[in-house]
Amino acid sequence: MRCHRPFVGATVALFAGLAITSTQAMATPCTNLQSLQLQHTVINSATDNDSGTFVAPGNPPITGLPPFCRIVATLIPTSDSSIKIEVWLPKSGWNGRFLGTGGGGFQGVISYASLANGLKGGFAATNSDLGTGSSGCNPLFCGSNGNMGNPLAIQFGDPAAPSTGLFGHPERIKDFGYRAIHLMTERGKEIVNAFYGQRAQGAYFAGCSTGGQNALMEAQRFPNDYDGILAGAPAFNRTHLHMAGLFSWQNAHASPGRFIQAGQMTLVNQAVLKQCVGRDGGAPSDQFLNDPRDCRFDPKVLLCTGGKVPPACLTSDQVTTMQKYYGGTVDPVNGQLINPGSQRGNETDDLLALGLAFQERLPEPAFDGLFYWVFGPSFGYPSSPVNFSNFDFHHDIKKVDDVLADVLNATSTDLSEFRGHGGKLLMYHGWADPLIPSQSSINYFNALVGNEGRGVQQAGFFPGGGGNPALRQTQSYARLFMVPGMYHCSGGPGPNTFDALTPLMTWVETGTPPETILATKFVADTPPAVQMTRPLCVFPKVPKYNGSGNANNAASFTCVVHDDEFNQTPAPKYGP
Repeated sequence: MRCHRPFVGATVALFAGLAITSTQAMATPCTNLQSLQLQHTVINSATDNDSGTFVAPGNPPITGLPPFCRIVATLIPTSDSSIKIEVWLPKSGWNGRFLGTGGGGFQGVISYASLANGLKGGFAATNSDLGTGSSGCNPLFCGSNGNMGNPLAIQFGDPAAPSTGLFGHPERIKDFGYRAIHLMTERGKEIVNAFYGQRAQGAYFAGCSTGGQNALMEAQRFPNDYDGILAGAPAFNRTHLHMAGLFSWQNAHASPGRFIQAGQMTLVNQAVLKQCVGRDGGAPSDQFLNDPRDCRFDPKVLLCTGGKVPPACLTSDQVTTMQKYYGGTVDPVNGQLINPGSQRGNETDDLLALGLAFQERLPEPAFDGLFYWVFGPSFGYPSSPVNFSNFDFHHDIKKVDDVLADVLNATSTDLSEFRGHGGKLLMYHGWADPLIPSQSSINYFNALVGNEGRGVQQAGFFPGGGGNPALRQTQSYARLFMVPGMYHCSGGPGPNTFDALTPLMTWVETGTPPETILATKFVADTPPAVQMTRPLCVFPKVPKYNGSGNANNAASFTCVVHDDEFNQTPAPKYGP
């Protein structure tokens, strides 16, 4: 999340505004696009940028850009829609490919870093605010009771006054859920055709988090939009993922004693590593877990005894908080799992990782804006029948799902049409993701296998790794790579920098699927000094230390299959 990594993902907290550049007096192939007529589209500006630099208000300048044509447009598929898109077109050196890019959270802004990375790679690149900017949304907030004077909420952009996000705007919800990216893709391709006088030879999509949800939604709903799709840490099971955020906040705020103090997440993480590092296939010197499913750490071992007091240990109430943190979001009446819990090894006091340390310090749950879309402004007030502090995980789920699930949840496992035209899906997820449980991506991939092999074998158990015909069929068009020690889309103590787009393009264009992807950890997450390298293995394989050799060198690891790992899965009605 902190370092420059082309094509790996989009950070959730990417705040940017539109930069306005003056139109050149003399018409050019770029400025001529100002008059381009496209369905339900207004071209707001078409400008040449030959300066090598782009500046968005409130953000550092983006430098090292090739000359490009910048198109700013608004898409209006319904009377209540206002979808902002940008298309950046290299004026020379175009690689002949179209690249759709995603963003994070509720978006509401253009992800200029994604556009710049695509442009530097030679792509004609496009990005969208998902239509939520018209409701005043930003990546972290799209409905809230205001920042309530909380410094952290203010720092992360929560507006001062209450807001309802997309409440009362069902068409904008559809734009956010699936329509904005699809229309961005259609209009973007038409703009590419008009500028270059030819169609792109290949179309790719790359996104992480909400961008990962966009990616899976494209494969499911609009399978002909892209030839190759890169989906990182996808927020695909969105309604239940946001319920997990509510659950996490309520868990830590159940009583004053349940709150995890500053520094204690690091305390827990150190205890997890002490118990489990090197026993999960990784190297004994690792500062992260290689496969956290092997770790059975119980926070009870940190229970305060004798004269020890917090923050050097955990009270019994804090032990309960951490046990529920790992246990997942559960219906208190029937015990059904609604969303997987956090994996051991993702504990961090880094607020930018958007985990529990961030969540519990806000006046109301992060990302609870989704529920304002259903319940309206009353959701922000504890006196209301349904609000962020008393949301009932047995009775209130159905109302949310009835309104939002069909529009927001990219949970279909039938990708036959996408597969039929030769489409390839490459997924990745950090094992140490504190925001979206890493198990979720495994569950989706296993569900793809289950869909391919109904009646052949239960998804989730892969003897020998290659003996399952349903797995082989799935891996012919969809592959998952788990990333040891990576936080949400980037960052973390593990090897968190990698290029997943190039292997995807090779797969699409030559038919050669990726077996491994080389990941790098830079010193202080800043190139060029390399701290370590490690292979990312095609799931269900994971990297295993060979027992000798430099543990910081990828050559000291071999990809092996773990046959008997436990995969925490939601109840069928909440899955996959």
